[in-house]
Amino acid sequence: MEKNNPRFSKRSFRASPDVALIKYWGKKDPILRLPENNSISMILKGLDANTTVEFREDLTKDDIAIQGMQSEIEGRRVVEHLDLIRNTTNIFAYAQVKSKNNFPKSTGLSSSGSGFAALTYAAFSSLGLEFSEKELSIIARQASGTACRCVCGGFVEWESGFSSESSYSHSIYPADYWDLRDIVVILSKDSKTVSSTEGHNLAKTSPFFSARQNHIENKLKEIKKTINNRDFTAFGEIVESEALEFHSILFTSHPSIVAWYPGTIQVIHEVFRLRKEGFEAYFTINTGFNVHVLTLPKDANVVRERISALSLVQEVLVASPGEKPNEIYDHLF
Repeated sequence: MEKNNPRFSKRSFRASPDVALIKYWGKKDPILRLPENNSISMILKGLDANTTVEFREDLTKDDIAIQGMQSEIEGRRVVEHLDLIRNTTNIFAYAQVKSKNNFPKSTGLSSSGSGFAALTYAAFSSLGLEFSEKELSIIARQASGTACRCVCGGFVEWESGFSSESSYSHSIYPADYWDLRDIVVILSKDSKTVSSTEGHNLAKTSPFFSARQNHIENKLKEIKKTINNRDFTAFGEIVESEALEFHSILFTSHPSIVAWYPGTIQVIHEVFRLRKEGFEAYFTINTGFNVHVLTLPKDANVVRERISALSLVQEVLVASPGEKPNEIYDHLF
């Protein structure tokens, strides 16, 4: 390989996290990250992970910085993903990587999903290679399950598949199909005490896990129908019920995972009060304690103000359906 190989360049991409509407829990294959069931999510415009990648021949190892810090655990995951990309492309060079979010990481807001989606796009672009969205989804999935969805845009379905090649995500509706708002409620910026990877390994210890799997296919069909019809009431009822069912699996696993904070309950009850007053709002919670409150644009200001006023709420972000990762030119180094 010649020095200053013209294939290499500095590239930056911005990716958004997602909110899982119908979630997955448990893995058929933990190494390949094949989920037990399909899942559907919405990409969130307004929450960003920016990542710059440059492969260079003068490096003797990968140089990783996430949020300005060099974390050994997070750095190892990034290096492992770069190794996968190197093995996939048969191009062996080390890379400098810097990533920065405008929202808290490791708090159940899919920061790993957006981060690894941005990394995957930026890495292939830095190498001067073009891969299809399906191929990028398959590669991103092996770093973070959620990243499999975050390489896409709008409303996304992840096919659970039965092999690495058949487990990937695709957009089922574009971002502009339905104008929704996600009031992202940050109760704490602390990291989760139990990682998603650990939690997936405990899924089948819950006595309710098999019951959930028995009707998950019907739930997937119903949520797609509500999106197609833009039926927000039916949509919200399914999403909220799904969140409660999902967390019942966490609560009853062995050992149990109780991710919620007191503020989580406070937000849930405020959502109930808002609906009684005629404002359409429904909550969902991923694997942490922070809450997503889904609503319509006409009610978004009231919902945001009411949630923001709660005593245990630290910060509120507002998101809408977002696009797939896009290239940016404001490099981080």
